[in-house]
Amino acid sequence: MPEKKVLSAAEQAALRTFRMYLVTPGKMLCFFGPNLEKHGPALDKLTSKDLLRKDNFKGAWSLTDAGYQAMISCEE
Repeated sequence: MPEKKVLSAAEQAALRTFRMYLVTPGKMLCFFGPNLEKHGPALDKLTSKDLLRKDNFKGAWSLTDAGYQAMISCEE
């Protein structure tokens, strides 16, 4: 069974943004302006935990399969 990664409140909030837009693995979500400022550090941490993949488009990330599982298990 894969090890469950402990996520901070900020990381969970960033993942809830993906859930709000019904993002699935491999689909890109763009953050910009205040939303990018708010979630940027958490998005970088989620990327380092292999839950997100930084896309080439500025401010864009995609969920990995593990990130999708983490997203659906985040509390409301």
